[in-house]
Amino acid sequence: MGHDIKDLSLADSGRARIEWASRHMPVLAMIRERFREERPLEGLRISACLHVTTETANLVETLKEGGAEVSLCASNPLSTQDDVAASLVKDSSLGVFAKRGDDRDAYYAHIEGALEHCPQVTMDDGADLISTVHSRKRDLLDGIIGGTEETTTGVVRLRSMERAGELRYPVIAVNDSNTKYLFDNRYGTGQSTIDGILRATNILLAGSKFVVCGYGWCARGIAIRAKGMGAAVAVTEVDPLRALEAAMDGFLVMQLREAAPWGDLFVTSTGNTRVISRDHFAAMKDGAILCNAGHFDVEIDIAALEEMSTGRRLIRDEVEEFELGGGKRIYLLSRGRLINLSAAEGHPAMVMDMSFANQALAVEYLARNGTGLNNVVLPVPAEIDREIARLKLQSMGIRIDTLTDEQERYLASWEWGT
Repeated sequence: MGHDIKDLSLADSGRARIEWASRHMPVLAMIRERFREERPLEGLRISACLHVTTETANLVETLKEGGAEVSLCASNPLSTQDDVAASLVKDSSLGVFAKRGDDRDAYYAHIEGALEHCPQVTMDDGADLISTVHSRKRDLLDGIIGGTEETTTGVVRLRSMERAGELRYPVIAVNDSNTKYLFDNRYGTGQSTIDGILRATNILLAGSKFVVCGYGWCARGIAIRAKGMGAAVAVTEVDPLRALEAAMDGFLVMQLREAAPWGDLFVTSTGNTRVISRDHFAAMKDGAILCNAGHFDVEIDIAALEEMSTGRRLIRDEVEEFELGGGKRIYLLSRGRLINLSAAEGHPAMVMDMSFANQALAVEYLARNGTGLNNVVLPVPAEIDREIARLKLQSMGIRIDTLTDEQERYLASWEWGT
């Protein structure tokens, strides 16, 4: 298969890191073993647009073990691990189109490269692959039986397509699986976001004033971890239920215009655009640090920050300083892109184990049932969710109780009362 990567000589380093991640992905390993024996994906062509990391490598190699022909491109220009891309090409003969630091044109050229083998299934993290197929590669639509979507932002985009009557094939919302969002979004994003901030800045969080914009599953994970590191945490929200939950969880809740002069560090995780904008920059204190944990780099209004600044410089690898006049400086991390993947390595393999188990089993489900499904956004089947939870508990050596026959009859009845 074709490929476009940075340097094939990096493959040995990538292979060692892929193997390290695999040791912490036991559920996916069990699925891989079954796939190797049963070959449920025999001959299936899959195009995947995911973060090119060690965990993703274990997923696409699992799909290949199941018989699939896999082509992979990056879902973020700064998340690609070039040594992993090299190993997937050299050691697994996969088509990989990804280089860390791609500009916009190269990013979309790589998406089109991953589509060259005319996929029957698409696999997305942010819906860029699906949107490309529906806009510029519509000739591929008739050959696609279904797709999967990994993240909240992508699911939002796909539901918008469905409402507009534009979605041309069924897509399974992997993000909405209980064994994905309750763990990956909360614990994975929480830990990896803090990891990215600390690698980029080497600041002390204890005693700092930490503002989290949003309180969805990803944002609440960030807030919990920042609180655990000793920061005073404030949450900003537009949803009254989430704001109330944040208050009940013990966080300060305020409007962003109030938080702007209060905070030392700001993290966006909303999935929306221009969350932090011109008026907020003007109100911030000297030395404020900004970063984004949402999928796209639209949550911080970087264009407004550039317009307001009288000077800028790269002060650390992932830290850009903007001078706003009067001696005030604001620091933007990783160009406003995903901080956990731009400045760190993304989620730990242990939590991606469940997320990518969902992806693998969702693809198997599409291979068996895709031609009979409607063109809508679908949930992960409940039996897949339960099976992944069962396998994860098994891998952790945890045993749980089962209902007795009497308990099952009781739960199934309406006659028994007080």
